[in-house]
Amino acid sequence: MDRLTENARLMIVSDLDHTMVDHHDPENLSLLRFNTLWEANYRSNSLLVFSTGRSPTLYKELRKEKPMLTPDITIMSVGTEITYGNSMEPDNGWVECLNQNWDRNIVLEETSKISELTLQSETEQRPHKVSFYVQKDKAEDITRSVSTCLKERGLDVKIIYSGGMDLDILPQGAGKGQALAYLHDKFKAEGKLPENTLVCGDSGNDADLFTIPDVHGVMVSNAQEELLQWYGIHAKNNPKIIHAKERCAAGIIEAIGHFNLGPSISPRDVTDLSDSKLETFDPAYEVVKFYLFYERWRLAEVENSELYLANLKAVCSKSGIFVHPSGIEKHLHECVDSLRTSYGDKKGLPFRVWVDQVLPVQVGSDSWLVKFKKWEQSGGERLCCLTTALLSSKDVTVADGLTWVHVHQTWFKEAGPGGDAQWLF
Repeated sequence: MDRLTENARLMIVSDLDHTMVDHHDPENLSLLRFNTLWEANYRSNSLLVFSTGRSPTLYKELRKEKPMLTPDITIMSVGTEITYGNSMEPDNGWVECLNQNWDRNIVLEETSKISELTLQSETEQRPHKVSFYVQKDKAEDITRSVSTCLKERGLDVKIIYSGGMDLDILPQGAGKGQALAYLHDKFKAEGKLPENTLVCGDSGNDADLFTIPDVHGVMVSNAQEELLQWYGIHAKNNPKIIHAKERCAAGIIEAIGHFNLGPSISPRDVTDLSDSKLETFDPAYEVVKFYLFYERWRLAEVENSELYLANLKAVCSKSGIFVHPSGIEKHLHECVDSLRTSYGDKKGLPFRVWVDQVLPVQVGSDSWLVKFKKWEQSGGERLCCLTTALLSSKDVTVADGLTWVHVHQTWFKEAGPGGDAQWLF
């Protein structure tokens, strides 16, 4: 939250499974489209919040499986845990809020008397969340029964049924919506309330997100029946909430455009990135564009043309240096020349490249230092480098694009190579 000195231009608060992440899309195309849109246009002045029913354990597993960006804030365990940044620093103030009128042992004691409730795995049992599986046709009666007995024991709880099988018992003050309201209050206290907030969901445990005042909301096209029923009863006439025509992350992009919250055309949807017209120098866009071309070149999705390589050389300083993660130094022009032999070497293969946390800092009147993570996935192998690039606008126009002066990469400790790895840029 301290990364931005001013109000965020946009805060996206999105559920993960079947909202941001489409588990029926093995190529992860909609997620990758969102990634490039966010890093090219929003990362530097906006906030990305993932709000998931997953525990920290299952959340981290998902991050290893899918090409997900790193959020600024993570809300996990159905709104009972809030953490910040790469280190996932917990919000202790939120913990204190949830401790009121909550006793996990009493919840376990009372629910153990109901045979229809089946405890979920140990990883999903959290300090302020007790989670079960229950058959859909019995969920309503059991919810009513559990609520009554826990109230008689002096607890003030919230019971959320979602996904046609998951039943979560939380403190009354918990939930995805309440966690978002808590964050909004913190931002207000600091005078940094986001200019716009877009909430995104697909299931019953996302309904609370849409109740927060003044937010825009999108239910993705594949939203489940329980959320659509809630919408029909509570929000059908709310012009700030839409049911998207597109699935998952594509529906989120659709909502950004529908509500005019900012750019809504992903660079992945632009056939020829050289035709993109910018009004000002944009280091983040240059980084996204460069690595998207690199992916397309190796997949043979662009023409094998010397003109492309000449254009790449034109935006690289003649004296520019690339420091390979192995420590070897090469001239940038030499690296561009090496692309000739790699054209189409990944054609027909599950090869993807994406960048994460692209954060430019202007370090001079005509220069920017850009730090980011560069990910490359080929089949089952996924590699990542922490990258620092120096870009310059000296002696060039906006139409020319920024000049790459220096690129330095080191292996990301959590995703370095296990053995020999081919790594060009």
